[in-house]
Amino acid sequence: MPQFRFSGVTPNNKLVRAEFQTGSKKEAREKVNQLAHLKNIEIKDLEKKELYAYKVQRNGSGVIEGEQEAYSKEELANALNKLGYKVVSVRKKWFHFKGLISSGEVVTFIRLSADLLRQELPYSEILTLLHEDTANKRLKDVIREIQKDLQDGKEGYEVYGKHTDIFGEFAAHMLGIASTSGNMAEVFESTAKFMERDASFKKNLRRSLLMPGIALTAVLGVILFYVGYIFPLMAEMFLEFNITLPPMTKATLDVSYFMQDHWIAITSLFVIPIGLFVYYVQTPKGKYWLDKHIIKIPVIGDLLHKMSIEIFSRVFYTLYSDSGQNVEVIKTAAEACRNVYMERQIKEVAIKKMLKDGTGLVDALSATGVFTRTALSRFRLGAESGSVRDNAKQLADYYQVQTEYKLESTVELINVGVNIIIAVALAAITIVSSEAAIIQPNITV
Repeated sequence: MPQFRFSGVTPNNKLVRAEFQTGSKKEAREKVNQLAHLKNIEIKDLEKKELYAYKVQRNGSGVIEGEQEAYSKEELANALNKLGYKVVSVRKKWFHFKGLISSGEVVTFIRLSADLLRQELPYSEILTLLHEDTANKRLKDVIREIQKDLQDGKEGYEVYGKHTDIFGEFAAHMLGIASTSGNMAEVFESTAKFMERDASFKKNLRRSLLMPGIALTAVLGVILFYVGYIFPLMAEMFLEFNITLPPMTKATLDVSYFMQDHWIAITSLFVIPIGLFVYYVQTPKGKYWLDKHIIKIPVIGDLLHKMSIEIFSRVFYTLYSDSGQNVEVIKTAAEACRNVYMERQIKEVAIKKMLKDGTGLVDALSATGVFTRTALSRFRLGAESGSVRDNAKQLADYYQVQTEYKLESTVELINVGVNIIIAVALAAITIVSSEAAIIQPNITV
């Protein structure tokens, strides 16, 4: 995540300077303006930390090249001079590729951390070991930055939150709360377990849908090419002999002419709504709307719904304690469930009922309308038997197994649907071609 620094002056002419991280310069400017308004600070400068390439020499030795992040070219040059180097050149790198970190490397990092934590090694030592044994340069830099931030006393949310592009929102959130959970090893273990299954889920889904996707795309391409180009050449030969075209042949030719005359409008009719929809669902309002309705879609919606409940239950199990002070646990589990609609229902309905009306856990969760009967039944049984935590784990494990089997049946159903579409398309092309072939002898007579 980009790092920024602002400089300002208070009404007492005192210089104020602070660093912070945010997603973009626009967001940084908004934050600085809010701070300036609240604290009555006159903002003098807002700088973004950039990567610079430098060349230096020391004591007449050869040129040493390197890269370093800094807020300005002059600042980096001054820092190098203070270290005793003669600066040959400093230039800003406009294009730089940081390298990729695979999901497997992230899972390995979290899994090894969990295993070493169970052996009661200090986390600082674990980070040192992982930094030394990691071959990926970018991951090395991330581990070093995490270690530095933790040593500086920063909160876990802040430390891992700025690496959501590496760990993902769920893992970054879980690792962020691990240091304050009192059971760091178990949080890392649960996070690693979920990420392993999630990676396996996505891999199997992509593998299962690859061939149907290719087949469907190929068939659609063949249909468009046939109707838009091949078929008119064949049908127009009949028109040259003043032969009356059969109904399907005439209708197909009319469709072909329409497509040729209005291809821009037809393309726009498909591309623009899709583009607007993609843009909308990336906004907070659109994300909420999508998450609210996607869980109601047959088959795939049920699968995603139960996965969100599984995540909620697993996080709840990991962080829950018998002290009774678990509102924050419910809030954290809701934020981790990867469904904005479910998260808001739990926070605004369940938690409010528990705090304001003293409603029990099960009744509060039931009031949200986002939990299945099975989930509510397990939580109710746990509340009655005094084993809410264990029942939450049982529910998570149950839905884990069920969603794995559900995925297999869903993929099979999608394959059947794609095969039906392909069969219908090929049948339509065959019928139209056969109808045109019937009148072929009339041309040669």
